[in-house]
Order: sequence, then C-alpha cells, then structure tokens
Amino acid sequence: MSDIPKRFEKFQKEFPEISKAYEMLGNAVHSAGPLDNKTRALIKLAISTGARLEGAVHSHTRKALESGCTKEEIKQTIMLALPTLGLPSTMAALSWVEDIIDKK
Repeated sequence: MSDIPKRFEKFQKEFPEISKAYEMLGNAVHSAGPLDNKTRALIKLAISTGARLEGAVHSHTRKALESGCTKEEIKQTIMLALPTLGLPSTMAALSWVEDIIDKK
C-alpha cells in the first residue's frame, strides 16, 4: 500500500463512497472487453503519457510492472509517443517511468 500516493489515500478516506464508485467504474471498464491486463496497462500508460500526467505515469508504470510488462515494453510504449508528442514530452515521460523502474 505504500506505493499509493498520500493524496489518493486522503481522497479515499475523505470521500469513501466516491472512491468506491471510482474503483467500480475502473473495474467495469477493465472487464468490458477482450484486452488482457498487460495490454490495458500499456494503453493506460500511453494515455497518461499523452496527457502529460506525471502521477498517472508513475501509477501506470507500477501497474504495468505488476501486470507482467517488462521494462523494455514500458519504455517502448513511451518511445512510441515520440513522433506524435515530440522530444520534450517523451523525455519527460521517460524520466517519470525511470522514477519507478529505478526503484525496482
């Protein structure tokens, strides 16, 4: 549980019903189609990268590793953003991924 950001833990405690509904929505979306855990994890990492959400990239990197993604698969997911998002955005996301990967 220590990987969960303190801000999110506070949200869960302060708004337990909303937190539970948010979790249920996530579970429903994940189970609504044929994609496996690894594929979903990499897609969510890519979305977070495109949105330039550092916390989400951290979170989805952890989840990708837990889903069995390799460091190489995670880094390739980030590098796929290069032609679309450009070098600065890609380098930022790569540094956020390495924040997590270097801890493991």
